Amino acid sequence: MEAIVFWFAAVPAIAGALGVVLLRNPFYSVLALVVHLLALAVLFLLLRAEFLAAAQVIVYAGAVMVLYVFVVAYVGGLDDPLTEPSPLVRTLSVVFAAALLAELSIAIVGSGLTALNSRGAELEPGFGSPAQIGELFLTRFLIPFELVSLLLLIAAVAAVVLAKSEDEGPASRLQADSRVKQRAANP
Repeated sequence: MEAIVFWFAAVPAIAGALGVVLLRNPFYSVLALVVHLLALAVLFLLLRAEFLAAAQVIVYAGAVMVLYVFVVAYVGGLDDPLTEPSPLVRTLSVVFAAALLAELSIAIVGSGLTALNSRGAELEPGFGSPAQIGELFLTRFLIPFELVSLLLLIAAVAAVVLAKSEDEGPASRLQADSRVKQRAANP
């Protein structure tokens, strides 16, 4: 039964991840990311990490995705690309993608596929509990956890900067400044 649930969660997880990368419409990419995150929550349930699954659905598939939808709606979809990629960039992207595929293939084959048929490690009591996760966040993974929070803060500030409309661009600011100076000169 676990194998069936795994495949019903793994296929949408991979499809959602591919949809995020391949879809050109930002709104559809966000929806694909929601599908991916929900499928990951099911995979967390298979690992008996109920707290992580609930946090995945509530925090990421819920709150963060609502933020992404608002950012996409506010910024608007970019129908036209900003720049046309050069042939060199296209060629390098294919080369890097092939190198990544080769690296992942070597890592998967080199890890020993016989380990996939084993039962796996026994779970200790409290695996995936809020107490264990909090302890790991505040001890072993404190620096990466704080770096991710800083990265999310930078992304939020960047989204606000990118979301400024054309009316608030530098040209309109200069016009507003000149109007203020004119009002000051002519009381």
